[in-house]
Amino acid sequence: MSSPSLFTRRPVVFALATLCCLLWGSAYPSIKSGYALLSIAADDIPGKLLFAGWRFLFAGLLLLLFALMTGRSLKLRSARDAGEVCVLGLFQTSLQYVFFYLGLAYTTGVKGSIMNATGTFFSVLLAHFIYHNDRVNGRKALGCLIGFGGVLVCNFSAELLDFHFSLAGEGSVVFAAFILSAASIYGKKLSQRIDSVVLTGWQLALGGAVLLLIGALMGGTLQAFSFKALLLMAYMVLLSSVAFALWAQLLKYNRVGLVAVFNFLIPVSGAVLSAVFLGEQILEFKYLVALVLVCGGIWLVTKEGKPA
Repeated sequence: MSSPSLFTRRPVVFALATLCCLLWGSAYPSIKSGYALLSIAADDIPGKLLFAGWRFLFAGLLLLLFALMTGRSLKLRSARDAGEVCVLGLFQTSLQYVFFYLGLAYTTGVKGSIMNATGTFFSVLLAHFIYHNDRVNGRKALGCLIGFGGVLVCNFSAELLDFHFSLAGEGSVVFAAFILSAASIYGKKLSQRIDSVVLTGWQLALGGAVLLLIGALMGGTLQAFSFKALLLMAYMVLLSSVAFALWAQLLKYNRVGLVAVFNFLIPVSGAVLSAVFLGEQILEFKYLVALVLVCGGIWLVTKEGKPA
């Protein structure tokens, strides 16, 4: 995973970014199944934080173990590096998920999914002001709007006709998306001097540990552990470690705008995979339209560009 040339080849970037988004999309039905297996109620935020905390803690530890097995040093070179990795873990994993779950407690799943997709816009806009070679142009703006249109189509329902917006609900989800976008760009900066696998491992483990602490202090508990629940947790640990590590590598060697636009695939793949694995309605024309729009948006944003 250390060859820069591999991660700047356009077909490889497209394939790995799509794989990451499919893995994150599979987290939607996995999380729903996990809540059912562990008897976590819809309004049980402490329980959800514990569930996420264990997932990210073990994902981080798995990456750190992989780093050791591949000859990487887990030691950070300076107190400054250690402090910045802690900041990344607190924001990218801990704070982002706290606001995300708080927001979902005060809004619907449909509106939460759409609000969360605004993170792609934040990534593109932040990159515009930070990197001279990642400016927003008309083609990129149109691609983002078309991709976001795909997310709207995928989540279209009567709930979208309710234009109510609350800071505690939709506002918290949007803020979580902004935190993730800003933290991802911060992580790109750190990855220039810290190995991406080690960086991702530490930030996930530290962020997961903080989520566990917050969930425990809020009185959260996890019950009804079973072999099936453990297998599901193992899958979520694996998908998190693989997806976050690959994404960090892609951001390290490529422009943020080139990679971030693939995030529009997550809610679409999540909806389709939920339909497949949870027995929900899948033969809906809107999924095909959403996929076409998202892929069209990705094509517009990424065509004619050159890897950074």
